[in-house]
Amino acid sequence: MSGERPILLVDDDRALRETLAEQLTVDGAFAVTEAASLAEAQVRLAEEDARFDAVILDVSLPDGDGRDFCAKLRKNGVKVPVIMLTAADDEADVVRGLEAGANDYVAKPFRLAELLARLRVQLRVFENSEDAVFMIGPYTFRPAVKLLQEPAKNRRIRLTEKEAAILKFLYRANPKPVPRQILLNEVWGYNASVTTHTLETHIYRLRQKIETDPTRATLLVTEGGGYRLDLPPDVEATSRHERK
Repeated sequence: MSGERPILLVDDDRALRETLAEQLTVDGAFAVTEAASLAEAQVRLAEEDARFDAVILDVSLPDGDGRDFCAKLRKNGVKVPVIMLTAADDEADVVRGLEAGANDYVAKPFRLAELLARLRVQLRVFENSEDAVFMIGPYTFRPAVKLLQEPAKNRRIRLTEKEAAILKFLYRANPKPVPRQILLNEVWGYNASVTTHTLETHIYRLRQKIETDPTRATLLVTEGGGYRLDLPPDVEATSRHERK
């Protein structure tokens, strides 16, 4: 798994779809999976290792209405953000889409910058919601409530705000290591009074909570002048499935 955010893009307009996919991936922030129909989207979602952080979904598709598909996703427990694309943006149309479970509505034609901004907002909102769940090693991680659960041992681990933020950022960057200074800036902001020693202290305490042997870290490892989460392939697959 890379630091790119996996997005499912469903639109039957090939030119628009390919242009959107290209622009979304240009800065390395997103990895886009394309689908030209609802049937193809369903296949993508049902794949064993499927993981999507958001769905961009056209309203009018050759094999059905995107709003009905969105409602079906919600009924099946898919909670990630869904942004609808539509050529009709009258009030009744928007209300119907929102009632189907869509998080936002973007009318065509639209500016790419606007779509990106709305997508990022929805991703941030979801990550801080009660619904966001990530798998980290043997743990189920719920960042909104700063909680790790280890089902095999029926154990719950309470995290501090900074510990939860460290885990969430490392999870997003996996499998790439995050340099200490970057992690420090992301979690504490650009605060001159906070040093890398502060980060190292938090890493030490976090390892005391999550590692079987904190002196020989196997989950939260030191690498390349920073840290990364060492997630086995089977655990990564579980994470993807969990977050569909």
